[in-house]
Amino acid sequence: MTAPTTARPRPTRRRRPSQGWVPRQHGAWAMLVVPPVVGATLSGWTWRHALLLAAWLVGYLAYHAAGIWLRSGRRARYRRPVVVYGGAGATLLVALVASAPRLLLWAPAFAVLLGVSLVASLRRADRSWWNDTVTILAAALLAPVAAGLGVTAVAPARLWTATAVLAAYFLGTVPYVKCLIRDRDDPRVRRLSVVYHAALAVGAWWVHPALGVVAVLLLARAVVVPWRWPHVRPAPLGAGEVVATLVVTTTLLLTV
Repeated sequence: MTAPTTARPRPTRRRRPSQGWVPRQHGAWAMLVVPPVVGATLSGWTWRHALLLAAWLVGYLAYHAAGIWLRSGRRARYRRPVVVYGGAGATLLVALVASAPRLLLWAPAFAVLLGVSLVASLRRADRSWWNDTVTILAAALLAPVAAGLGVTAVAPARLWTATAVLAAYFLGTVPYVKCLIRDRDDPRVRRLSVVYHAALAVGAWWVHPALGVVAVLLLARAVVVPWRWPHVRPAPLGAGEVVATLVVTTTLLLTV
């Protein structure tokens, strides 16, 4: 007779720390892509927009890798992605600026925003509210940057209204996502999300009624989802963000 075997518990799979090559903030891609797409669509697409998108996305990969490297205490194992992405991004940026030297006018603004965000990474505060705000402002500014590369000039009021709408929408995703993931046990974050979206709805109605309707739906989501599904998983949460971003972007392009 053989001795009975005891079932061994299956070891839990630990999430390997990122080496800096592939970002895990999947929701960031919509925030990165939408503003330059809006700016290019408003002004008319040119080949420079493809170069802008390539430089911007590779630059984000370099920024993400640099953040991990700084948070690690500048360990050598995290340096290679910084060098690879940084070199590729710098090459694309030089080519972009060579094709449109007027882009240098934006350099001071982006240098300040990048510097503040890298300081946040150095202080291991990359998930802080102020760093989220800085990165969203930097992304939103890609709308006027892209518009400056287009076929036709865009009226400043129209362009900056679109930029403000995008910035306001993405800023609202910060408390909404935090109250469902990192700060789900903090009712203050949930209240902040609701109050912010209520103010967003009021401002959106002033811009255009269609945007007001979308903002009211976002307000309803900010109220219902944390109450009805307080433990929603990141995958469906991310899918919902993609749908919301597409709705906001489409409505913005049709109305502004």
